[in-house]
Amino acid sequence: MGGDREGKDFDRKLEEMGIRIKDADSRKVRGEVFDENTLLALYHLVHKKKLSAIGGSISTGKEANVFLGEREGKTVAIKIYRMRTANFKAMAEYIIGDPRFAGMRRTRKDIVFTWTKKEFANLKRAREAGLPVPEPYAFDRNILIMEFIGEDDTAAPQIRNVELEDPEGVYRAVVGEIKTLFQEARLVHGDLSEFNILWREKPYIIDMGQAVTREHPNAGTFLIRDIRNINRFFSSFCPVEDEDVLVREVTGGTFRPLQPEKEQ
Repeated sequence: MGGDREGKDFDRKLEEMGIRIKDADSRKVRGEVFDENTLLALYHLVHKKKLSAIGGSISTGKEANVFLGEREGKTVAIKIYRMRTANFKAMAEYIIGDPRFAGMRRTRKDIVFTWTKKEFANLKRAREAGLPVPEPYAFDRNILIMEFIGEDDTAAPQIRNVELEDPEGVYRAVVGEIKTLFQEARLVHGDLSEFNILWREKPYIIDMGQAVTREHPNAGTFLIRDIRNINRFFSSFCPVEDEDVLVREVTGGTFRPLQPEKEQ
């Protein structure tokens, strides 16, 4: 009985804020990630006309949940980072050393908010470099609104769940994306694997929150780890290049940190 009353109160609060629940059980939505900061962020996004509705869950993770949403009549993905359970110490490893966010305070809230801003900035840079990543639309506090990669409200599958007709061709495409990310967007993904590459006629790279600039002190280590992960996955389906050869290919034969960048 208490749960029903709580659910109705939550629904009413969303309605008062102008947030519409679309095709979803709002009690399930409420139970996952919603707190005061998240509701405030939703309120701002709705009233800035960056979002008109929130729908069902696409994925659930330790750090964030992703929901369907609606923006200007179009389906979008809404990524909401968890304020209570996000591993802010692990997040800090990817932020500290990134000159774009040198002034960040190291509280849990500030780290999560900076991470959201960082993913928006990284996606924007990757898109501008011509990479197949979700287009970022807006962010506020711990919420990021971006392009939905999928069809008819069904998310595109992770590449690990797809039977590839030409695995060697896809492998080379992914290597090309790592190279473009490094050379054109001047970023290293930092956690690339078969779990954050979606397949929709071509490979789409997602989960760009941890991506670092080339001058980050751990950029070289992260790049080698990305290449190692991709080689591990594709080695079951096709021949793969030597790790050192790929590092030279991706970096153009050398790895030289660039001048520090200002926050974007």
